[in-house]
Amino acid sequence: MRTAWLALLGLAVAAAGVAASTDTLYRWTDPQGVNHYADTAPPGRTAKAVPVAPTVSPARADAMPGVAVEPIARLRIEQVGGRNQAWADNLLGGPVEVRLRFQRQRNVVSDPPLPARATLPAGSSVLLAVLGVAETGVGGGDFQLQMDSLPGDPAARPQDVEYRLPLPHAQVPRIDQGYGGRFSHTDAQNRYAVDFAVPEGTPVLAAREGAVMQVESGFRNAGTNAARFAAQANYVRIAHDDGTMAVYAHLQPDGALVRVGQRVQAGERIGLSGNTGYTTGPHLHFVVQVNRGMRIESLPFRMRGPAGPLQIGQR
Repeated sequence: MRTAWLALLGLAVAAAGVAASTDTLYRWTDPQGVNHYADTAPPGRTAKAVPVAPTVSPARADAMPGVAVEPIARLRIEQVGGRNQAWADNLLGGPVEVRLRFQRQRNVVSDPPLPARATLPAGSSVLLAVLGVAETGVGGGDFQLQMDSLPGDPAARPQDVEYRLPLPHAQVPRIDQGYGGRFSHTDAQNRYAVDFAVPEGTPVLAAREGAVMQVESGFRNAGTNAARFAAQANYVRIAHDDGTMAVYAHLQPDGALVRVGQRVQAGERIGLSGNTGYTTGPHLHFVVQVNRGMRIESLPFRMRGPAGPLQIGQR
């Protein structure tokens, strides 16, 4: 997320995505009447090719295809003793990394010099810099600041953890898109994501203990137009004790059953699966991520299902 200040006036900076050429998926209907989509036609089934718009490349550093981007940090300017203090406020239930820099600087100095970075614990505030006039008697000065922010702690040390299946099924549901899926698992933030094909309203369970960082449950639309729907997914983001984060996305409208700051245990119900945002049909998008220093990356993970370890791989 980016926040900008021009002199003493706040200016929201909008993000834009760039769509690419049309791609193709395959659609088929199972015996229960549920439509499914995947990169390749399933063996033994009659599938119809469906053209779709591929994923966007979001301008915001913390955006991910199919997941909405809500404000995660706020840049706040306070005047104290003739100088300007630049504060960052963390709006999440987990850590946030911020980076402050000048977009424009005229006869203004910063202490410490910019750019500057900081990591803020959940719900905290930090003084990033104090700004003042460099030379008096030369007509004053002005400045424009930009603050970029990302969820997560760059000091995270991911542990080798076996995750539990985030669904209450006796049998593992079909994986419609695995690691490196070419529909939407093509960027660093989603390369190691998994899409479980489940009907809308299926309970979603925490795959690991943690604290709820972000919740979005107000979206109601879905489609394969990335430019229109990529930022309209309902989701829950949970921070783990080793600094990694899990995202459970495409929940149904009002389908989040937890609140920001809540501590959850593995296996606890956190939401209801749905079909919101950039999606071809009902499913649960699950991904483990880490902040690598002002960039988000997904991580491969181990997961246990009812019959033993899941074989995810690429698909």
